[in-house]
Amino acid sequence: MALTGKKMKGLIAATFTPMTECGGDVNLSVIQQYVDFLVHTQNVKNIFVNGTTGEGMSLSVKERKSLAEEWVKHAKGKMDNVIVHVGCLSLEDAKDLAAHAASCGADAISAVSPSFIKPSNPDALVLYLKEVAAAAPNLPFYYYHIPQLTDVRFQVTSLVGKMQLQIPSFRGVKFTDVNLMEFGRCINQYKELDFFYGVDEQLLGALAFGAKGAVGSTYNYLGAKTNKMLAAFEEGDLNKAREIENQIQDFIALVFSMGWGLPEFKNIMSLVSKINLGPPRLPLLSSWKPEDTEKTTTAMNKLDLI
Repeated sequence: MALTGKKMKGLIAATFTPMTECGGDVNLSVIQQYVDFLVHTQNVKNIFVNGTTGEGMSLSVKERKSLAEEWVKHAKGKMDNVIVHVGCLSLEDAKDLAAHAASCGADAISAVSPSFIKPSNPDALVLYLKEVAAAAPNLPFYYYHIPQLTDVRFQVTSLVGKMQLQIPSFRGVKFTDVNLMEFGRCINQYKELDFFYGVDEQLLGALAFGAKGAVGSTYNYLGAKTNKMLAAFEEGDLNKAREIENQIQDFIALVFSMGWGLPEFKNIMSLVSKINLGPPRLPLLSSWKPEDTEKTTTAMNKLDLI
């Protein structure tokens, strides 16, 4: 995307990482098929790779590099943007991944805060992110805010102001939090930046606060449906947008009621796309049973999601 000031809009699929059934190795062979499914079936042309959905923190640096290269290679000429998540517990690893993302042709990078040894204050976090971004100075940089997992809960509006001053390539935030008040304040105060909303089941609320883009796992297989909601909202048909959002919420609520999480969402993507993405990597385990295939298909058909 380069540092042109161009804003990114629309849905951004947080991609799953394909794994082999035996051994749990990264399976690069299906990524071309995966890209084609997103583009031609879901009409989603932006991706966020090696993030939470992609189990990025469970992958080695070598694996993350090979995945970034493969996604970029197959997205070229088909997709608008490939954002590579480079955040790590190790600053040096994060800088290495950032430089690699630039070298392999990624359009932007993003980094989450370290979450084991946490930054002691907002200034420490900004200094960490500044070094990561400096390793790829010509790529737009996005801070990845996901306090539910990192337990790093510094006020985002304040962080953004500091990052604007200290990180020349800073372009916005992947905001994965239910705090719509904070999200709305970010958009209102920093209109020149991108704020991608990351809680799929609350996207309509984020649109009302001014969101123009969203990153999420469900856009892998509900992208076409969610795009209809975006269109309805843009056309001022709030009733239609609310109807679609309610269908999506009912499905996600069903998934959560069964105690399912990331491993099962990966199974759902395999089911809908007919691309075998394999199991999650330990310590995650899938509780998916043979009968869940029919149960999930029935629920999605009933809610007019597929």
